Amino acid sequence: MRFSKTVLITGTAIFAVTTASSSMPVEAQSRTKAVAAPKAFTAKEKSEGAKYHNEILKEFGGPMQSPQTAYVVRVGKNIAMQSGLGNAQSDFNVTLLNSSVNNAFALPGGYVYITRQLVALTNSEAEMAGVLGHEVGHTAARHSEKRKSNATLAGLLGMGGSILGSVLGNSGGLLGALGGGLKEYAGPLAQVFSLKYSRSQEEEADDYGIRYLSGAGYDPSALSSMLNSLAMQTSVDTRVAGLTDGRVPEWASTHPDPARRVARASTRAKSYPASTFRNADAHLAAIDGMLYGDDPAQGVIEGQEFLHPELRMKFTAPNGFGIQNGTNAIAINGNSGKAIFTAAAFDGNRNTYIANALKAVSGENAAIPVGEIRRTTVNNIPAFYSSAVVNTQQGQRVVTVFAYEWAQGTAYHFVTIAASNSNPFDRMFSSMARLTNAEAAAVKPRKLRVVTVGPRDTIASLAGRMAYPTLQTERFLALNGLRSNTAVRSGQKLKIVTY
Repeated sequence: MRFSKTVLITGTAIFAVTTASSSMPVEAQSRTKAVAAPKAFTAKEKSEGAKYHNEILKEFGGPMQSPQTAYVVRVGKNIAMQSGLGNAQSDFNVTLLNSSVNNAFALPGGYVYITRQLVALTNSEAEMAGVLGHEVGHTAARHSEKRKSNATLAGLLGMGGSILGSVLGNSGGLLGALGGGLKEYAGPLAQVFSLKYSRSQEEEADDYGIRYLSGAGYDPSALSSMLNSLAMQTSVDTRVAGLTDGRVPEWASTHPDPARRVARASTRAKSYPASTFRNADAHLAAIDGMLYGDDPAQGVIEGQEFLHPELRMKFTAPNGFGIQNGTNAIAINGNSGKAIFTAAAFDGNRNTYIANALKAVSGENAAIPVGEIRRTTVNNIPAFYSSAVVNTQQGQRVVTVFAYEWAQGTAYHFVTIAASNSNPFDRMFSSMARLTNAEAAAVKPRKLRVVTVGPRDTIASLAGRMAYPTLQTERFLALNGLRSNTAVRSGQKLKIVTY
């Protein structure tokens, strides 16, 4: 939750990206499966993208004005030019987002986005260009037009209430419990309740991305290696959330099952002229020192715990649930329930507060009645709560508002939904507490650091330097796209995460 002001520091480019011909080699065109030549952006598409650009910036942490910004923008515009959707680099708007979520996407009209977290996962300029090319490929194929969505921010990103309705109930029922609140809580809902592109659409976007890599002179197999890193990171995210049975949670990856696409992308890359250009060393030099993970000014997620040092707040989500931090709210999502955490003005009227909280998530055409309001104390914080039973397509569900009287004029609250015979959020409600000054001071930002492997270094010694209490080796391997049996060599450049 980002209630504090973010200070943006203007930076300069680290180095210029190498450019190549914007047209795909004739040989490559004849040796690979044809992809339809995209038509230029229409005025309507440009207007549509511009309409939601500022909302994207708001919900994903804003633009990252750092020493890496100009570099990412330059690479992004270069790869986007390979699409033929625009005649000049100025036709594209590429943004590096200050978000700790591994994500990249594009809106109609030339708006392309990548988060700093996903940039940190890439191991070369070519890998980063492949990610951006994949997203541009979705716009070139007009995939957003082919999906069942409304012309909203959620619809353009493939998310929204219509999908929640199919899962949680129709628009007159529990859609209101979470989906109808999309306008209030677009950020966390956008990140948590993402629709997957179809398998064929993902593969088509991969094909475009590989084609763009080759056209720009990069190693076309770079997308495959990036997908491998993403698959490894998804596995780490799954384990961090406490899911040890091999399931990949819906919130863990915007793009489904990256592992199964690695081999296909590698094979497709062989259809293009060979190139070894990845620009790895310069890329690592460019991203060295980037903020990694959560920004403490926006609150941090440590395992299942959320801590906000400025608000002096902490709570613990249930094991097996994912936590996503947004501008106006935090979303907690698991197989047995869903929750949103946010703040609102509080004038002392508990009935009105709960009614407003329910109204904010119930949508325009649904109303959840306020049940009996009960008062309690949680870790010396005055609190109150109320529950209501609602009918859905999946049966009865219980919607609960649990609020904390945090400060004069302000309260924080969870809105949760779960089956009527379960109570997965009870411990979360009781975990809310105020951070001590010492606890708040202990929350420190993490940084990405590029290190040179020494003659005695091993994967174990390097992983031991990762600033995490658990899964150090797994995190290190995913961050560098390495296998556990890889032998690191002296002088090699690798990434670690430090405080």
